[in-house]
Amino acid sequence: MIIAVDGPAASGKGTLAAGLAQHYGLPHLDTGLLYRAVGLAVADGVDTPGFEAAAIAAARALDAEHLEDLASLTSADTGVLASKVAVIAEVRSALFDFQRNFATQPGGAVLDGRDIGTKICPDADVKLFIQADSKARMERRARQLEARGVEVDRYALFHQIEERDARDMLNPNGGFYQAADAHLLDTTQLGIEAALRAAIAIVDRTMALKAGGQTSS
Repeated sequence: MIIAVDGPAASGKGTLAAGLAQHYGLPHLDTGLLYRAVGLAVADGVDTPGFEAAAIAAARALDAEHLEDLASLTSADTGVLASKVAVIAEVRSALFDFQRNFATQPGGAVLDGRDIGTKICPDADVKLFIQADSKARMERRARQLEARGVEVDRYALFHQIEERDARDMLNPNGGFYQAADAHLLDTTQLGIEAALRAAIAIVDRTMALKAGGQTSS
């Protein structure tokens, strides 16, 4: 079973994807970490003539070891870098096989990102698109950072989130939109446990319908 979980930054998609993976006993890949790792690798070259070429080289050289420094990878600044490298077609192409190979391993997997249901796994068994309003997402990300001892400028963080949303949605090489067959889950007013229960219910219902079973409303 392949489960694709898409949505904007801090919508809760990563937490939900991890919870779904644990619930169904599937491996999980946060594909955003791939772009963050590439962005982090070329951070010193932002706005220089060689930035694009360096990002492409970093993407082609990426392996699992580059995903281990979660503190650096999950910072707000690295998120901005990720959106800058994600608009480079050759970067996306270099990372495509990494993601597809993970998704199609025996037994399936759960992947979360921005284009899983539209580009990476259009054939996923279940697709979810997670959303929440910008203010709620800013506050969630701020609390995550503060829990790690990072001082947060909420005003700047809010604008970073909105700028990244705009960049991702306008990305000509991306697929950041709700797939026609994706289930929308708004987490603005939901806690983690309630959101996970809702996501599990969507997966169970979808798989039951595909198997020809009956579900209660």
